[in-house]
Amino acid sequence: MYGIVDCDNCYASCERVFRPDLNGKPVVVLSNNDGCVVARSNEAKALGIKEGIPYYQMVEQWPHQKIAVFSSNYELYGELTGRVISIISQEAPAYFRYSIDECFVYLDGMQHINLQKWGENLHQRIKKSVGMPVSIGLAPNKTLAKIASKLAKKFEVYRHSCIIDNDENRMAALKWLPVDDVWGIGRRYAERLHALAESLDYFAMLRGWGLARQTK
Repeated sequence: MYGIVDCDNCYASCERVFRPDLNGKPVVVLSNNDGCVVARSNEAKALGIKEGIPYYQMVEQWPHQKIAVFSSNYELYGELTGRVISIISQEAPAYFRYSIDECFVYLDGMQHINLQKWGENLHQRIKKSVGMPVSIGLAPNKTLAKIASKLAKKFEVYRHSCIIDNDENRMAALKWLPVDDVWGIGRRYAERLHALAESLDYFAMLRGWGLARQTK
């Protein structure tokens, strides 16, 4: 089994570690030169603030909205995410840091334990020790683990830890996630897959129409 631990809204969450008064309020982090938005809290996303929007445009579009704005502090982000990785290294048999806010874990030999509960406990330990919220996805391969982490982040019922461990869960997850958002599928490949799906639907319709005619 594979897993991925993803820091939720990493830069914005790092800023909130030292500003708990900002929990539940819109927070954005700007690029190095404060030119555009590079990170947003869920509350900022709910307002409609898009990643990459120039800061001056954000001010113009939300002039009366109280939005906490921070310049990037990569030293802080590196320090806090490093603490997250340190905890992961103590809980997983093996791990690989994929980016500043994501870490894959390899869970060989842990099939005898409740991995769903393991993920929940890992989230709680990281939140208590570092103050960083994380979402954890668990699955037989890395792609499905990434999808599971998206589900853990999206739906509170998973309690920050989602596992895809059977065909029923796999099909439900793949049906929920647009193909464009699947890890490793770029825009051009997604267009090809959409075209293929439309062709398959068309031929299925023709086959169904032919069978319907034969039964008359």
